[in-house]
Amino acid sequence: MAVLNEAHMNKLSVKISLYLNYFVFAILLNSVGILIQKSINNYGVDEVRASSLEMFKDLSIAAASFLVGSYLPRLGYKKGMLIALGLVFAGCLAMYFGNSFGTVQLLFACVGVSFAVIKVSVYTLIGIVTDNDREHKSLLSSIESFFMIGIATGFVVFPMFYSDTDPDAWLKIYLVLAGLVAMSFLILLFSKFNLPYEKPKTSLADDFMDMLRLMKRPLVIVFAIAAFMYVMTEQGIMSWLPRFNETVIHLPVKTSIYMAVILMLSIALGRYLSSLLVKKISWYWILSVCLVGAASMVLFVLPQTNNLKPHPIDSLADVPIIAYVFPLIGFFLAPIYPLINSFVLSATEKVHHSPMASLLVVFSAVGGTLGSRLVGYLFKHIGGQKAFYFALIPMTALLICLFLFNRLGSDKKAEASN
Repeated sequence: MAVLNEAHMNKLSVKISLYLNYFVFAILLNSVGILIQKSINNYGVDEVRASSLEMFKDLSIAAASFLVGSYLPRLGYKKGMLIALGLVFAGCLAMYFGNSFGTVQLLFACVGVSFAVIKVSVYTLIGIVTDNDREHKSLLSSIESFFMIGIATGFVVFPMFYSDTDPDAWLKIYLVLAGLVAMSFLILLFSKFNLPYEKPKTSLADDFMDMLRLMKRPLVIVFAIAAFMYVMTEQGIMSWLPRFNETVIHLPVKTSIYMAVILMLSIALGRYLSSLLVKKISWYWILSVCLVGAASMVLFVLPQTNNLKPHPIDSLADVPIIAYVFPLIGFFLAPIYPLINSFVLSATEKVHHSPMASLLVVFSAVGGTLGSRLVGYLFKHIGGQKAFYFALIPMTALLICLFLFNRLGSDKKAEASN
């Protein structure tokens, strides 16, 4: 009984660490939309160059994820996460003292590399601390929901540091974030990671080749397309919503950021509810309904932004209703990413969870980069009002991927029963 209690406490300690680390990185990683707006307004860069911030973040995530998947189990997940937190702590201080577009790019490169380690660790450890497929999907959706709460917190806190008299006052947020990273580091340092996981007995080169072989599996190929399409949609909207609010709906800078919180909270709510519903309803039907709902938001809500005229905004009551409604698209997008990730991880042997998690992060990062770059290009050349319509293309591709996932899952169950 004592051994069982100790094992339970170890798993609980790990879960708390995963939640805290995800919360801290949610604030940093998803401040891209705010920093894009700041880079245009404060550092004088155009929309296309500002969109490179997504590239610095996501390509560093992709490169690091590709490398750490095989090495991380040898280094140890706890040690890897501690190193990641130390790197992002240095990045926050560099941002505060550097105050230039170059240091913004450097910050996101540090955050990207660090988050790759954190996310691969989190996705792998979820497979270790859960006992079945439904528990896996529920915990992953719950953690991703908490991630969105962290993002929403960032969108509320950043404008609190803005000042009409001091254009550099907002940089003080990075001292606060550095403090949060240090706190997360200490909590993780004293967490016990005595988990039932053996380090690989094969060579690092063999493990890396095994990770590449995973890419030949039909399930992984379909997931690569699905993750790419989803993150392209989500990051494109998330990173550019503050700019959309400012230029299309004509909101003041602070208000445009505050209103973007609705998107984050709606995603958090959607992921929390899906973590409950997936225990009773097929994930396939949940995601099918969500994709239809998201496409409907684009088709029926976005046209309402046509011909909006600037008018004084003295309070939230003066904000056009469209600024409250369109971000609710996040509620429908919310369950897609965690549930398809969980489906693929649950269908993969636990010994391959670390390299599989690396591939998940790589595909997602590339999709996020291209999504933000594409929206940035569209904002500059066709205007913000039309830019978000592109989301209908990846949504259609996702519906096709869901159908293929369902077929592949059915085939796998049929093979197992024979």
